Amino acid sequence: MKSVVIQQPNALVLEERSVPAPAAGEVRVKVKFAGICGSDSHIYRGHNPFAKYPRVIGHEFFGVIDAVGEGVDPSRIGQRVSVDPVISCGHCYQCSVGKPNVCASLVVLGVHRDGGFSEYAAVPAKNAWVIPDAISDKHAVMVEPFTIAANVTGQAKPTEQDIALVYGAGPMGLVTVQALKGVYNVKQVIVVDRIDERLAMAERSGADWVFNNAGQSVQSVLDEKGVKPTLIIDAACHPSILQEAITLAAPAARIVLMGFSSEPSQIIQQGITGKELSIFSSRLNANKFPVVIEWLEKGLIDPDKLVTHTFDYHHVTDALELFEKDQRQCCKVLLTFD
Repeated sequence: MKSVVIQQPNALVLEERSVPAPAAGEVRVKVKFAGICGSDSHIYRGHNPFAKYPRVIGHEFFGVIDAVGEGVDPSRIGQRVSVDPVISCGHCYQCSVGKPNVCASLVVLGVHRDGGFSEYAAVPAKNAWVIPDAISDKHAVMVEPFTIAANVTGQAKPTEQDIALVYGAGPMGLVTVQALKGVYNVKQVIVVDRIDERLAMAERSGADWVFNNAGQSVQSVLDEKGVKPTLIIDAACHPSILQEAITLAAPAARIVLMGFSSEPSQIIQQGITGKELSIFSSRLNANKFPVVIEWLEKGLIDPDKLVTHTFDYHHVTDALELFEKDQRQCCKVLLTFD
């Protein structure tokens, strides 16, 4: 089989490997679609502190089970499945409180262990979620990106009364916009970004109001309208945003951080306690695959609004370079393995 392998930073090869045999408790998935995420690009360029090389990247993938390991019901062969990349121990403190995404011995497919940019992948059976027939293959591969939104909203618990401000109209901001509007019916969703084409994508995803903050401060625009957000989500992930969010937030608001910057954020504590703000962080997903599958079944979200390009996996280098360089026209990029 062919696998997309990052041998070391900036060194990508299509490598011939043996088809894996599923171990006990595992299934083998014949991959049909995989999605490119920013973290795949970061591993490719050597900017992911968690990755070890060489590595088969890819943590967003969908396919069909074609073999099972010991202890797995053979009737699973032939099932269409989307794969949760979060592998957890199930018994540490974090797992016991429903946070397998920060398990003490966390393993993420495509980061700590070989992932889905391959013709076949062996994964834990419990991580292979059955996709109902009513959900198309192209939508099924988008379950994982939408679990990021499910995790964010699971923390913040949006309501119909909320005024939500989303920083950043990249893929993670856009899936969150769709969840806020399509699932939670949030009253007003505001999106800020510095790329007009991305803001147009946000409008297509349901945003009520978008504006470009390249030449104007977010605070000045909101103050002019007399708007005080009750829910702020940082999907742009710049260290300066946290203090701005604290300043902008209404009393009792919630702020959710999605970034991984190692740079310090300077904040004024009084702004947090004076308004009794709640600050959350969100990493990966905590058992959110069934949640998103239900969203798709009910038609509450629409992955087609995010998928802009599809490449055969043989052209993965071109796909990654497009993903990195064309932020105006490119959002979600899929690879096909059929």
